[in-house]
Amino acid sequence: MAAGTPVWSSRFAFIMASVGFAVGLGNIWRFPYVTGENGGGAFVVVYLLCVFAIGVPCVMAELLVGRRGQSSPSKSMATVAEESGRSRLWGGVGGLGVFTAYTISITYAVVVGWVLWYLLQAASTGFAGVDATSSTQTFNALLADGSTMLVMTVVGNLIVGSIIYAGVTGGIERAVTVMMPLLFALLVGLSIYNVFAGGFAETMRWLFTPDFSKIDGPVLLAAVGQAFFSIGVGMGGMMTYGSYLPANFSITRGALLIVLADTAVALLAGFVVFPMVFNYGLDIAGGAGLIFQTLPVAFAQMPGGHVFAVLFFVMLSVAGVTSMVGLLESVTNWTDQRTTLGREMSAVVVVGSVTFCSVASVLSYNVWQDYTVFGMNFNAASEGLYDKITLPLGGLLIALFVGWIMSREHSFSELGTDPRVFSIWQVLLRFVVVPAIAIILITGLV
Repeated sequence: MAAGTPVWSSRFAFIMASVGFAVGLGNIWRFPYVTGENGGGAFVVVYLLCVFAIGVPCVMAELLVGRRGQSSPSKSMATVAEESGRSRLWGGVGGLGVFTAYTISITYAVVVGWVLWYLLQAASTGFAGVDATSSTQTFNALLADGSTMLVMTVVGNLIVGSIIYAGVTGGIERAVTVMMPLLFALLVGLSIYNVFAGGFAETMRWLFTPDFSKIDGPVLLAAVGQAFFSIGVGMGGMMTYGSYLPANFSITRGALLIVLADTAVALLAGFVVFPMVFNYGLDIAGGAGLIFQTLPVAFAQMPGGHVFAVLFFVMLSVAGVTSMVGLLESVTNWTDQRTTLGREMSAVVVVGSVTFCSVASVLSYNVWQDYTVFGMNFNAASEGLYDKITLPLGGLLIALFVGWIMSREHSFSELGTDPRVFSIWQVLLRFVVVPAIAIILITGLV
């Protein structure tokens, strides 16, 4: 372990931090509506296959580069490339991950602000008396209110910044070892509630009775994309967290646990969201507005809806905050190592600059919504940049590097696993992950 490099105090802390980074709004907010839009059970089957064939090898690749490089993503990639007899310019791939994390954070911070605002509404009103029309009007009014959105974005970033500022063991570990068990407990508790509240049997049939006739090209691509992006690869976070790993920790076991937990959260989110949708006759393919516009209608109608709404948005807030911590930890780590600011001031500068840039995201929902470049406003352009280009490109280059460029002896010694397991992992990385991500990248660009 390099001098001065922080180390996770326990395996549990690392798993909770990594799961917290991987488990975000993409699991609880995005997974249900993407599943709804793509036909349910058939999509889930393809998604699960993709998670383990693509997600596990990618997470293993990022963790091993991080631990072997013992530094920020860019320095780790450069160091590992150099010791394999390759150019240090490969460090640019790690830098691309840091840039992607920063770009995502600018727009993601605003969505976390929405979640915190809805948590306050849930606590104060429980959405009593809300119907479909008023729910849509409330969400639209929030988007039009730049001041409120900015305040909530700042509140969210202050929470995230305080965790990162306190350091790896004093901040991130303390936060995630409390917040992630809370997240799982809330998901399980709300799922059990739905077993008795109604709609659960329909949910189980819909999720686990696949109609494979619904699988076509767009569904396959949606499943691959959701699996790839929900795990959190290509953002520098896994590589950064990997650099804090002790040498005796099994990367293979850790990657499996992270992906299993991430997948469990996505499925539990379905058990929480879909029973309400079925029970109250809501739109199963409600799109991105499913959480913010559709579910408040269900909360208003159900017995105990006030409590249920508060617990749901607490859960969503935890997911958003822990993901933001993972995203900005990689940027803070990079800034700390590239400047003389020190860790604490690096955290202040990074979180402060993200907050400043988030103003553009806030304004693009209202005042600036008609200002476009190539037909896209700031939010659409930012999301297009990381969704279609930098995320898949970064993931593709990492998979190419670890699968084909990095020394086989080095990757084998770093994983420290059974030779047969190593061979399966390398075959998947080379011949499944690389083509799959290349297809995502090319399709997105086309």
